[in-house]
Amino acid sequence: MASPSQATLLLQKQLKDLCKHPVDGFSAGLVDESNLFEWSVTIIGPPDTLYDGGFFNAIMTFPQNYPNSPPTVRFTSEVWHPNVYPDGKVCISILHPPGDDPNGYELASERWTPVHTVESIVLSIISMLSSPNDESPANVEAAKEWRERKEEFRKKVGRCVRKSQEVM
Repeated sequence: MASPSQATLLLQKQLKDLCKHPVDGFSAGLVDESNLFEWSVTIIGPPDTLYDGGFFNAIMTFPQNYPNSPPTVRFTSEVWHPNVYPDGKVCISILHPPGDDPNGYELASERWTPVHTVESIVLSIISMLSSPNDESPANVEAAKEWRERKEEFRKKVGRCVRKSQEVM
């Protein structure tokens, strides 16, 4: 099990790496300089997707035993998406606890492993925005719209994108 000091050292290194070598598509930093376990992330809506042009803010909260357990990611910007709960929490396989899925939807290999970094997590979220998984949705209503009423889905996402631009 990672001790808090191991988690702290790892998060410090990942923050330093992202500051030295920024990654296209997002920015990340600490919410409060005194707390390495809570990060603020801004994801730029991926080009050629419904989210293109948006600036979506999220909070990434790391557990004390990181990297053995995954962080949680919650959008603070409004995001209409099958894999984002109505409260903003992101639902993707790599953020699920390691091991076998009690519901049988995911392979253990698709779930959290300690090799993931802030960068790999955010890139997975960007990929999620590009390709929703409506097979096991966090937001059932968004998934139904995505499948059955694409134009309504597009309009709601467009409103989220415009709202995110107004906040910037």
